[in-house]
Amino acid sequence: MTEARPPLPPFTRETATQKVRAAEDGWNNRDPHKVSLAYTADSQWRNRSEFPQGRAQIVEFLTRKWAREKEYRLIKELWAFEGNRIAVRFAYEWHDEDGQWFRSYGNENWEFDENGLMQKRYASINDLAIDASERKFFWAQGRRPDDHPSLSDLGL
Repeated sequence: MTEARPPLPPFTRETATQKVRAAEDGWNNRDPHKVSLAYTADSQWRNRSEFPQGRAQIVEFLTRKWAREKEYRLIKELWAFEGNRIAVRFAYEWHDEDGQWFRSYGNENWEFDENGLMQKRYASINDLAIDASERKFFWAQGRRPDDHPSLSDLGL
């Protein structure tokens, strides 16, 4: 049985936006095993200075990430799309074990196979230390509410 993760390429603005929101929702739920199923079995990543390949390494990477990044909340926004590729900008807020808050900004380039599974993910990310009073992402842990402002609405 072939795995499929709709919407499938080639993407339209509507389906690319759906794909971005689905990815955001998955990451905000912080379940490494479930998130890994959105990627091909041999998916290739570049995330900062790490290069996970395949679902097992993706699970290991995400498990470490979310153990370190406490109270993680993410917003993704479609930047561009064509065929089976989507470009995304994002920001997420989190704090470390000492209680220092950060807002991490970045861009991702995604490439999908014909079944809608991500086969390549290239992420560039910068971290900015912020005061707790500068936080903008306050929803309960998990999926961002539909009425929560987007990155553009927040001026990010």
